[in-house]
Amino acid sequence: MEASKMKFFLVLVVSVLAMAATGVSAAEAPAPGPSSDATTLFVPTAFASLFVLAFGFLF
Repeated sequence: MEASKMKFFLVLVVSVLAMAATGVSAAEAPAPGPSSDATTLFVPTAFASLFVLAFGFLF
């Protein structure tokens, strides 16, 4: 039981760090033009989410 709590905490820390890193890169980027779509932030966030889910299921 203690090991599963530690794994959950580690997955939570990794997910928070991934979200913080994507937020910093979004804050430093200039404002997008009105004709561009918002895939530049979506792709790294989706990749980080899938990585954290896979990490949680495997460990």
